[in-house]
Amino acid sequence: MRVTLIEPAAPGFHVYSFVKQFRLGLPLLGALLKEAGHEVRIYAEVVSEVDWADVVASDLVGISSTTSTAIRAYRYAQRAREAGVPTVMGGPHVTFLADEALDFCDYVVRNEGEQTLMELVDYLLGKGSLESILGLSYRNSDGDVVHNETRPLLTSLTDLPWPDMSLVKGGESVSPFPILASRGCPYGCEFCSVVNMFGRRVRTVEPVEVVKALKNAQPKKIFFYDDNFFISKKRGIELLKEMVRQELNVPFFAQIRADSVYKDGKVDRDLLKLMGEAGFSIAYLGLESINPATLKEYHKESSVDDMAGGIAALADTGIRTHGMFVFGADSDTRESLDMTADFATKHGLNSAQFLALTPLPGTRQTAQLEAEGRIFTRNWSLYDGHHVVFWPKNMTPFELQDAVLKAHKRFYRARRMLAIKSKFPIYRKHQLQGYLISRAWEHVRENRDFMRELRDFSESSAPPVTVVPDFLKSELETAKP
Repeated sequence: MRVTLIEPAAPGFHVYSFVKQFRLGLPLLGALLKEAGHEVRIYAEVVSEVDWADVVASDLVGISSTTSTAIRAYRYAQRAREAGVPTVMGGPHVTFLADEALDFCDYVVRNEGEQTLMELVDYLLGKGSLESILGLSYRNSDGDVVHNETRPLLTSLTDLPWPDMSLVKGGESVSPFPILASRGCPYGCEFCSVVNMFGRRVRTVEPVEVVKALKNAQPKKIFFYDDNFFISKKRGIELLKEMVRQELNVPFFAQIRADSVYKDGKVDRDLLKLMGEAGFSIAYLGLESINPATLKEYHKESSVDDMAGGIAALADTGIRTHGMFVFGADSDTRESLDMTADFATKHGLNSAQFLALTPLPGTRQTAQLEAEGRIFTRNWSLYDGHHVVFWPKNMTPFELQDAVLKAHKRFYRARRMLAIKSKFPIYRKHQLQGYLISRAWEHVRENRDFMRELRDFSESSAPPVTVVPDFLKSELETAKP
């Protein structure tokens, strides 16, 4: 078959506008399809425009969507389907809203899609039955939506090929080189859909295979897409040691928790030394908040002391830090949000992002907010962390929006940015991008209009007073870890 895969770009001006990176799901699926003898091309809009002559000449079109790209993804799926091309969608948004997606496409692949997509391709070639494909949603001959039984998650990542970046039009321009070496997360953050999408059981690729793939790619810089590089500290250490043993000698960046290097007053100096030797250059820290009540509400299982100690320990090792915060928990107040922005500055984070809590489909947080009637728009293009789309508990939506903007401005003061020195050009670039976002976002016409409408809405409306039914209370309670 001739298969075209598309990852739409997120609309608007946002924290990722400067980042020419795409997710690795489609290059991985492309590698599987290529191994099976199919002709594959992939368009990731962040690096290349979609060639629609190519698309409509395909035998199958696959589109991957997050929530903020859903509207554009639906439009693309509809366009392909109207051209008579079978169309399948996948990704976290449509996994949890498959019924919605089937108004625009023929099939939805839920959760992990490797085996499901390959079986769907076989079906379209006349092999097997639609009803037997686990993890697939579609409409039957009567037009009714059918959700086949959920497919069990893969027990191992070992048999999967590495994503084939050569299949992505313009993929050679991507830097740092992206790699994903694990799936799943044992934590239970309220606002995150990773567990519902990929499970609590962490599955990893053997360190020797990871380093082998990186040496073959010969990148100048590396970014690990793993949700937490030290999701298993033992395995993370093994990977670092393998990098050192094989003399990879390439600077890399990854997401970690601050308490991986500092916990309960103790610095893990051996780990920090190993990180430095392996080339760990930038740590992306999911800090979320410095309000202890908010950390508890998010089920973050972290402390403010561990955050501060971790940032300092990384800085002492020469590892740069990027802090990521989420504003809008029920326990948040204007004062706690201001204190969080001050914490980011005081403790020397090199760059930071302050995003509004976004009720993504598939999370417990969203289920709670929906039950309470606090979500006031389903315009998915606004679900990017920069737009407030729900009623916070202790402030108006506009006040939360204003707090997000002011936090960025407090952190990215021009004088402070000029004072920060960095031996890594990419970090100076991060700081410039953060400064531009903090100053330019509200001056984009669409965002300026949104701010005005949000202010009017906040002043003219009252927060909903909704009694959650007892049966839903029990369901929400059962969902908590």
